[in-house]
Parts: sequence; C-alpha cells; structure tokens
Amino acid sequence: MLVAMARKTANDDPLAPVTLAVGQEDLLLDRAVQEVVAAAKAADADTDVRDLTPDQLQPGTLAELTSPSLFAERKVVVVRNAQDLSADTVKDVKAYLGAPAEEITLVLLHAGGAKGKGLLDAARKAGAREVACPKMTKPADRLAFVRAEFRTAGRSATPEACQALVDSIGSDLRELASAVSQLTADIEGTIDEAVVGRYYTGRAEASSFTVADRAVEGRAAEALEALRWSLATGVAPVLITSALAQGVRAIGKLSSARGGRPADLARELGMPPWKIDRVRQQMRGWTPDGVSVALRAVAEADAGVKGSGDDPEYALEKCVVIIARAARSRGRS
Repeated sequence: MLVAMARKTANDDPLAPVTLAVGQEDLLLDRAVQEVVAAAKAADADTDVRDLTPDQLQPGTLAELTSPSLFAERKVVVVRNAQDLSADTVKDVKAYLGAPAEEITLVLLHAGGAKGKGLLDAARKAGAREVACPKMTKPADRLAFVRAEFRTAGRSATPEACQALVDSIGSDLRELASAVSQLTADIEGTIDEAVVGRYYTGRAEASSFTVADRAVEGRAAEALEALRWSLATGVAPVLITSALAQGVRAIGKLSSARGGRPADLARELGMPPWKIDRVRQQMRGWTPDGVSVALRAVAEADAGVKGSGDDPEYALEKCVVIIARAARSRGRS
C-alpha cells in the first residue's frame, strides 16, 4: 500500500472523482498522488496524467483539461499547493467540484490551515476522498512510520532496529523511507540493531547532508570530496540523492516565498527557523532556471542510482557538479 501512515476518510477508493490530500509532509503528499495515478493506470494503461502548479492552472485551464473527449480517455489532474490558487481559478475548481467529469480524477494537494480554506471546505463538502498528510514532528510518529514501512515491505525489524534507524537518520521522512528500502533490499531475514549500525549509525545524515550543503553552496570540489567519502563509508546512494533533492527544493521554496521573519517563513514553508537562515545564505547565487536545472539533475541521478544507469557513483558525481554550477548561475551570462 503506497500511502503508509496517511489517514483517510471512509471513501477509500483512489479512483474517487476527487481526492484531497491535506498537510505539509511532502513524502505523504507525493504518495497520495502516486496511489491515485497507480490505480488509474491499472484501470487504463493509457491514462493521461497532468501535474500542475498554481501558476500553470489559470482560469479556464481546468475546464479545458476536464472537457469531454471523443476517445473517453481516463485522466488524472493533480493540482499542487492548491492553497495558492488565484481567486478566479478557485471559482473554477469549486464549480467543477459540483459536477465532476466521468473518467477524470482530480487530486488537490492543500497545505491545510487558514490560507485557501474556502477551497478546502468546498472539497470536503463535495464529499472528496481525503488523505491526511501531516508533518511528523514527534519522534514517536517517526518511529511508527518506520515500523509501518517495514510492515508494508513485508519485512521484520526489531524495535531496537527501528529506534536506531530514527536516531541515525533523523527527521526527514524521505530519508527514513529510503533507508528502509535499502535495508529490505540488501538484508535477508530480520533486520536488527547491528545491521542498522553498520549502515547508518552516526554517519548517514551528517555525510549525505554535507554533500548536499556543499553542492547547493556551489563548492563543487568539497561536495565531490564529501560524496566520495560518504560512498566509501557505506552511505546508501539513495540517501544522498534524497539529501540533494531536499537541499535544492529548500532553495526553490525560499526563493519563491515572500519576505518576512524566519519564524513566519518557517510556518509558511514547513521548515525550522534555523534552516531558513541557512538556506538564505545558500541561495545567493541561485536563479529560478538554476533551480529547474538542478531538480532535473537530481531526478536523473535518482533514476541512475535506482537501476536505470550502470554507474551510480558517476550519476551522483555528475549531479553534484550540475548543482554546484547552478548555484553560481546568478550573474553569469
């Protein structure tokens, strides 16, 4: 089951006309989308998937995407950050909620809270299937998440192993999920604390995020040195791509946010205030185009380390170089 730890309403059909994913936990939001897309493609392999940001969903766009087709094709329309939609587009979405089209599944991703609450209330009133994707701020929640990941994978891990993984990896759910995936792929039988210690204790979060920090700061040589050390000491490549993705996403989020105090931005972006200050320092050389280039590089590296390429180490090195170059894109011709 793809959406581990996400709470759902009684309507648990991923092909319901409207799915509302509410919260600020990126991994769970992404999994909510993945579950709907997987169900749609299982019903029709030719399903058309449109994944849109608020700036891409202009007034009238939703009507175009959901208009009847001569071929009656199945379609999934994903709207991210629905709380940021313009007032006119919100009117379009509310009108659509009253009469959703057949063979089309609309997925609204909403951060929750006061911003855009009218759309949130309208979707709930219309009977949307709801998936709760809250930030997991408590260690106990992250421990429960790790246990659920092992159960979903059909594998057994001791309580001590689960706790050691949380202690070693930290608070990032993507890294925790990647670590569980790596362990279940590599280890046969019950996963215990000793196994977790060999893989992660005391080094995974520190080393993978060191690679990411140096890369987004434009310090290519230092990032490559940290990367080679991480790989030599056994850090899983998927953890490094996860850290790189998180670093670039943080740059993109903060660069597109309105100015304000770190505490206000922290609430808006779902980052701790100390991280806002760090990312502000890291983002000085970045441009929007640079962020796009870096995100594409991370996606390619992630595919490379997960089997589509022959050399995961080269995929990571190439990604680090591209990110570091993108970090210095401002002011260059």
